[in-house]
Amino acid sequence: MPTINELLRQQVTLEVQSLDQIYLNGYVPSLQMSGGLVTFLTQHRGHTIPSPALLQKKGDLFVRSVHSFVEEHSVPILHFQPGLRKDDVAAEQRQAFTASEGVVFIGIAQEKAYAFKAHKRSEGQKVGFDYSRQSVCVNHYYFYLQDEDFGPAFLKVCTYAPFAIKVYLNGHEWAKCQLRKEGIPFEALDNGFLSCPQPDRLQGICDQLGVDQIQAFFDKWIARLPMPLTEKDRQAGYCHRLSVWQLEISRTQVFSEPVRGREFFEEVIRENLDLGRPDRIQLVFERRVRKDTPGMMRTRVIQEGVAPSLHVEYKSCHIKQYFKEGRALRTETTINDPTDLRVGKDLSNLPYLQEIGREVNRRLLDVQRVSQDCTLSKESVDRVVQPTITSDGQRAPGLKFGDLRVMALLAALILFLHLTNGLTHATLRQHVAAYLGVDLSAYTSSQMTYDLRRLRLKGILWRVPKTHRYLVTPYGYKVALFFTKLNARVFRTTFASLDPAEPIPRPLAEALKEVDRQIDAIVDHAKLAPAA
Repeated sequence: MPTINELLRQQVTLEVQSLDQIYLNGYVPSLQMSGGLVTFLTQHRGHTIPSPALLQKKGDLFVRSVHSFVEEHSVPILHFQPGLRKDDVAAEQRQAFTASEGVVFIGIAQEKAYAFKAHKRSEGQKVGFDYSRQSVCVNHYYFYLQDEDFGPAFLKVCTYAPFAIKVYLNGHEWAKCQLRKEGIPFEALDNGFLSCPQPDRLQGICDQLGVDQIQAFFDKWIARLPMPLTEKDRQAGYCHRLSVWQLEISRTQVFSEPVRGREFFEEVIRENLDLGRPDRIQLVFERRVRKDTPGMMRTRVIQEGVAPSLHVEYKSCHIKQYFKEGRALRTETTINDPTDLRVGKDLSNLPYLQEIGREVNRRLLDVQRVSQDCTLSKESVDRVVQPTITSDGQRAPGLKFGDLRVMALLAALILFLHLTNGLTHATLRQHVAAYLGVDLSAYTSSQMTYDLRRLRLKGILWRVPKTHRYLVTPYGYKVALFFTKLNARVFRTTFASLDPAEPIPRPLAEALKEVDRQIDAIVDHAKLAPAA
C-alpha cells in the first residue's frame, strides 16, 4: 500500500480548498438590551409608553406583508411538519423551481428564540414596562432562495424582537455559479468538485469568496424581502449586522484510483486513533491544551454503512475526514464558536477564520504524512544506535533501541513535531518523566541536559541560535516515529504473544513451538538422545 506522500503526489487529480457551509447570525446591535428596545419604541417610533402591544402590531404587520408578498409573486408557503427534515422539503421544492433567481418557497416553523418579554410596572397613576431576554417558542419564517451568485441559500427571520436573522450560504455553490458565468466546465461531486480543466482558476475563484460578496448578498435580499424592520427603520440605524455562527472550511483531494484511496484512508484511521489526545490536539490546532480547557478532546471513528469517517474534536471545533462519495478525501474543519480560537465572531474576521481552518486541515494531513512515512535505511539506524563523531570532532553517544529512557525520550519528541516555536528543556523533561512513569525528581535536570545534547549531536534536534529552544528536524521526525512504532507495534506485541500469561492470540508462539517439535523429531530420528 502506498504512503500518503506517494498517494497525494501520484494519484490526486484535483485538489480544492474552499469555504463550504456558512451559517451567519444577523442581529441589530442597538436592540440587544432592554434599554435599546425602549429607545426604539419611544424615541424612534414616537410612542409615549413602550408597550408590548406595539411589538405585537409590528409582528402582525410583518406576517401580513409576507402573505402579500406570497400573493404578489406566487410563492408557495408551507408549514414545516414535526418530524420532517427541512432540507428534504427544500430539495423537493427546488426541483420544481426553474428561474435563475428568486424565492423558491417560504416555510413557517415554531422554534425557540432568545427574545424580549415584557413585565408591567405601575408607579401610582403611571404605567410602564420592563423588558428581559428569555427563551420563548415563536414563529420563524424561512425564505428559501435561489441566488444568481450563491445558488441555494436561505434566510430565517424571527417574528419577535429583537428580530434575529440567520443566513445559510455554501461556498462551493458560489464557486459553481462563478464558473458558469465564466464558461468554465466542471463536474460536480455533491456540493464539491470532481473535475475541472482549469484547476488553478477554480482555486482562485474559491479564494475570492469573502466578506464583500456575503454582505452584498445579504443587503440585496434584505431590500427585496418583507422584514420586521422597515426601510425607514434601517435608515435610522436599525440595521442587521452579521456574525459567524458556524463555518466549515474544507480541503478536497480527488483520486484517480478511488479504491486505493479508500484503502489508504482506512489505514490512516487506524494510524490516527489518538489524534484526540490533548497532546496531539494542540499540534493540529496550534493551541495550548491545559487541564482547565473546556470541552471534550477526543477522536471518534464513525461507520455509516461502508463509509468510515474520522472525527477529531477540540472545544466546540470539529475536524471531520471521510471519503466523499467513494472518489475524494474530504478534510473539513468546522468552527462552531470563533472565540474558542481567540477570534471575534464579527463577519469581518471571516478571512482570518478561513486561514485558521485551512492551516488546521494542512496540519492534520502533515501529522498523517509523517506517521505514514517514517522508514529508515540501515545507515540511518546505525547512525542513531551507534556512537558517532560529528564533523567538528564531538563524540555523540548512541541511542540504544529498547532502552526505556531512550524510548521515552523519542516518544515525547512526537508531541513536538509540528510546533513552530519548538520545545524547551523544561517542557520536554515533563513529558519524558511521564513516559517513564516516574516523578520529575527521578528524572533530573542534568539527565535532561545530557539527553538534549546527544539528540542535538545526532541531528534529531536543532537548537535555535541565541535561545534555549529546540526544533525537531525532518530527520528527527522519522527517527522518533520509526523507533516508537517499531517498539510499540512489533517488539512489544511480539514479546506479549510469547508470554503464555497474556490472554491474546499467540500464532508466533505456536509456530515457534512447532519448530521446536520438528527439531526434536529430527534429533530423535538421528538417534542423538543422551546415553543413559
